[in-house]
Amino acid sequence: MLIRQPSLLNRVLNDNEVMKKKVAKQFPQGLPVVDLLTLFPSFSETVAPYSFLDGTSSPLDMAMLRALAKRFPACRYFEIGTWRGESVANVAAVAKECITLNLPDNEMRKMGLPEEYISLHRFFSKNLTNVQHLQHHSSSFDFNSIGKFDLIFVDGDHHYEQVKKDTANVFTMLKDESSIIVWHDYLDANGQIRYEVMAGLLHGCPGEFRPNLYHVSNTMCAIFITKKLSSESAHSFSNPDKIFNISISAKRL
Repeated sequence: MLIRQPSLLNRVLNDNEVMKKKVAKQFPQGLPVVDLLTLFPSFSETVAPYSFLDGTSSPLDMAMLRALAKRFPACRYFEIGTWRGESVANVAAVAKECITLNLPDNEMRKMGLPEEYISLHRFFSKNLTNVQHLQHHSSSFDFNSIGKFDLIFVDGDHHYEQVKKDTANVFTMLKDESSIIVWHDYLDANGQIRYEVMAGLLHGCPGEFRPNLYHVSNTMCAIFITKKLSSESAHSFSNPDKIFNISISAKRL
């Protein structure tokens, strides 16, 4: 199979167990876990818009982004990976300026992706006046051209090399020592560590900042924050230690 299709070698090299070995010595149980209520003692957010469709961040992930953005007066927000524009639309409601970066539509067409899929990009954010949509591959984008940011969300290509490269780039975009980076899909939908993402963010992160990396409890996200936070080791099975109140309403578009 490898002779017929050499690209399959990437699957072998990027196997989750291979990536796990890359980080096992430093973080045998994964990143330390900071409790959501340690970050936000009085956590209360409303998520809107939200589609409940495939490929969407969890409601709590988006609520956390909104809460983080509120920490900054006139927050400047940047994200890699736009998709339907739900995350940036949520942050745009509480931030001053948002910039989102995604593959160009034409490049997605060259990859053979269906037009129906491509047309869904920016669905929720395309008409927002404080959101700028950039179309470029993050591996060759000039990040110096858009300045510095308070809050950055990395949710693009989740393969090791691209996560590593995106991570190294966004660390050069932090406005000051209070700036925050969030990586999506540190965990998969089953609550298991995606070691390809973990290895990429660790190896793209400057060594002196690795002690400031955490997994945020109850979310699929990892976070960089300079404030030293109380944390604990990750557990395979966690006892419920908090409850959430959820109110859901819907209207037809």
